[in-house]
Amino acid sequence: MSAQCEVNAKQAAGAPMSVFERYLTVWVFLCIVTGIALGQLLPGLFQAIGRMELAQVNLPVGLLIWVMIIPMLVKVDFRALHEVRLHVKGIGVTLFVNWLVKPFSMALLGWFFIRHLFAPLLPAEQIDSYIAGLILLAAAPCTAMVFVWSRLTGGNPLFTLTQVALNDSIMVFAFAPLVALLLGLSAIIVPWDTLLTSVVLYIVVPVIIAQLWRRALLARGQAAFDAAMARIGPWSIAALLATLVLLFAFQGEAILRQPLIIALLAVPILIQVFFNSALAYWLNLVLGEKHEIAGPSALIGASNFFELAVAAAISLFGFHSGAALATVVGVLVEVPVMLAVVAVVNRTGHWFKPAPR
Repeated sequence: MSAQCEVNAKQAAGAPMSVFERYLTVWVFLCIVTGIALGQLLPGLFQAIGRMELAQVNLPVGLLIWVMIIPMLVKVDFRALHEVRLHVKGIGVTLFVNWLVKPFSMALLGWFFIRHLFAPLLPAEQIDSYIAGLILLAAAPCTAMVFVWSRLTGGNPLFTLTQVALNDSIMVFAFAPLVALLLGLSAIIVPWDTLLTSVVLYIVVPVIIAQLWRRALLARGQAAFDAAMARIGPWSIAALLATLVLLFAFQGEAILRQPLIIALLAVPILIQVFFNSALAYWLNLVLGEKHEIAGPSALIGASNFFELAVAAAISLFGFHSGAALATVVGVLVEVPVMLAVVAVVNRTGHWFKPAPR
């Protein structure tokens, strides 16, 4: 086991939830109110922002997404990949749920709830877009908040870091084909060039920048790295909130006309989280994994890389789309629902064999 990887894992998983993270749902609600109000008061300003595009990429939002994603990816140590062999069963369970169960189950839930059960209550022209947003939300496993969830459940930090590094590596190659497949199965066609551009802009380039930045910081010593992470940590949440204000400024009219939309979109997201976390947790239990592995495995299996989903939805479908709104609903429910899963994981630790001392 690499000593540096172990140190990095413990530091990444050991960071407490910040005030922004703990009350993320509150901030999102405030962004809804602020964005809708500003959109009504200053429509010309937001129309001008919406026109600031290059190759179908909105430049202000693209910049915000980079500020949102890159600080999170700086935490990821890809040297941890060689540690995969230490927790083969737990890693296998999480990969199975993340890449073979969660995206397809979300597509099924979207088809059932959005295209059929809730269809009479939703604007018909946005049905496909809502389903696309849900698929984008489920197609990428969570990167940053997982370290917080792992710490809250006493998860094994090296396992968490290894799993995140592995998921990020897979995401570079699998995100675009998986999204294209599921959208195709849902009869939603998107341009491949736009989808690949989103992958390059919001996965490949941020990973490269983040890893170069990480190396430069670590070259100055661990203390410099820790100090830099403390400084740039709030950037991600601040950029996320700014992006949400923009989104709700554009979505304001639709939400004011049909405020029930947010609650309806939350239903398949909530079911998806609870189903996939329960499946991953149970599979780890059946396979004889320790609780310190089963906990983070369940949490990684259930949570979403909602920052990437928001970015991809805007690139593929635009600010005004139902896809963008659906991904934002994922942000809205992320913290409370994941804290509920954390509470269940913590109360059921006695189901598992104790970790060796």
